[in-house]
Amino acid sequence: MTDLGDFERPSDADPRTDASAGRFEESDITAVGADSGIGTISAASGLRIGEDEEDTRLRAYITAGNRSAVRLGSYLLAPYPDDEKLFCRITGLEYAQEFHTDDATEIHARRAMRNGSIEERDYKLLATLEPIAVLYSDGDELKRRMADRVPKPETTVREATDVEEIKTGLKMPDDGVFLGHLAVGGEKVRTAAEPPTIDYRLKDDYRAGDPLVFRHTLIAGGTGSGKTHAAKNVLRQYLHEDCEYDMDDGRTASPAVVQFDPQDEYAQMHDDNSEITGEHERLYDREGIAHGGHDDTKAFVPRVGTSTYATDDHRAEHVEFTIPFSMVRGNKWLVAGGELNDNQYNALSYLLRRFFDERGNDGTYEAFKSFLDDPALREELDESGRVHEATFDAVKRRAYGFGDVFDQDAPPITERIHEFVRPGGLSVVPTYHINDSRATEVVVLALASLLVDQKLSNDPRFDRIKETPLVVGMDEAHNFLTDAESAQARRVIGKFQDAAKQGRKERLGLFLITQDPQDVADAVFKQINTKVVLNLGDEDAINAVNIPSNLQGKVPYMEKGQMVVYSPDNSEPVELIGLSNCLTKHG
Repeated sequence: MTDLGDFERPSDADPRTDASAGRFEESDITAVGADSGIGTISAASGLRIGEDEEDTRLRAYITAGNRSAVRLGSYLLAPYPDDEKLFCRITGLEYAQEFHTDDATEIHARRAMRNGSIEERDYKLLATLEPIAVLYSDGDELKRRMADRVPKPETTVREATDVEEIKTGLKMPDDGVFLGHLAVGGEKVRTAAEPPTIDYRLKDDYRAGDPLVFRHTLIAGGTGSGKTHAAKNVLRQYLHEDCEYDMDDGRTASPAVVQFDPQDEYAQMHDDNSEITGEHERLYDREGIAHGGHDDTKAFVPRVGTSTYATDDHRAEHVEFTIPFSMVRGNKWLVAGGELNDNQYNALSYLLRRFFDERGNDGTYEAFKSFLDDPALREELDESGRVHEATFDAVKRRAYGFGDVFDQDAPPITERIHEFVRPGGLSVVPTYHINDSRATEVVVLALASLLVDQKLSNDPRFDRIKETPLVVGMDEAHNFLTDAESAQARRVIGKFQDAAKQGRKERLGLFLITQDPQDVADAVFKQINTKVVLNLGDEDAINAVNIPSNLQGKVPYMEKGQMVVYSPDNSEPVELIGLSNCLTKHG
């Protein structure tokens, strides 16, 4: 091909050309202003905001220099002419051809393969946006409302990097119980503030309704996802010395935390984490995060048969107790060892009522077995038509086998209530040392029912429980609060459903931890407001937590410590990264 310099310049050539080089002279042109965002709102395919999400069409053209930094889930702002701003989130990214060409050809493919790159300007990157809220100023306060305006075409969009804008846009409270830092795609959202991260907190005061601790919390995650680590960090916040709640009588009181612990991990919260340095502590203090071992931690160890509890994993005080058989008087299903139908359960209830009417609260489990062994009783009930002999035998078989649980050689838990429920204290009930799963179930449900019954009672036996804000934590909750068809299971679930419904009024919060959320009874699950979901690999488990689809797809790919939070009364659904360190001893 002949170069332009091979031609003689005509006599009437433009003098602005350079004869020696045969090229046009370059003009010294400087663009006016500077790029101030990552792109602009595009109306090329329409521009619409509707009440129905499917009617909304909002897209932004991303300039070439910003494309490598754009991620799904990123938060953007598009201003209106009157200083209001549309806060939105990227929900889709799409490359489209800039020109009417065909890049699916041998020439294009081999050129790209040889050069190892593409020419960005040959394509346009379009981001699909989900409008979340309109931000506006009310005096000195930034507020939000539903997205009710469409931005103008070619409006510049920028990344949301201001803490106040992001927290307002996502309806995140400034104060409360710390859960983690806001993230997008597994990376923390960074701002120009100090610290540069954005803390996520659960509302914990009465300014905008009841504290969310009494609206109940679920932490769901598979093995190795970091759910126990996360649970400890949250519970540590409720044990902060400044954490108090208003009571109906005008008092404020610190909450008591009772944690059921099947793996013997939570009593470690008594001790400091040796990996936390002075620098970590200063950072936690700056962000208002409670940290360090909690001195008022006690391990309440159930005495069951010949099992022994011995551990070097923590320095918390050990307090032994037993379950007195008198607790069965109010919770008859505790000795329903197998699945009872309604007829059998009614027979058990009658037998227990008759036994306690005769013996009073001093009646023991061994005395109840002797009561059932009386052939005259069996014959009397059968002849009177009160309890058929086959039903009597079925109840007797199922009520046997609890000799290692009730009335053991230790103080009854009913005599240790002031120790067990302590304002500002953590009581851990380890069950790892109990080899019998049925005995474990009885211990956990007996204590949990005692706490719930006293909280809901209008005439409580233990005022200490009634008058203290209470957080009941239950690890492996799916083992104790599962749906079942038996009569006793229905009564257990009914009790905890009532507890969940009345938690706000009674200052009772359920804190459930599980790797199998699909097995938690639906009646209880529906009452949980805050769901913290870590990595789950099981599709049924992921579907069960019932979180928005844009977050649900992330769950199987999350690394340890990554989580999504769905708490409608607290914020928009968000992705978080928890603290890399456990705030107390762990492991």
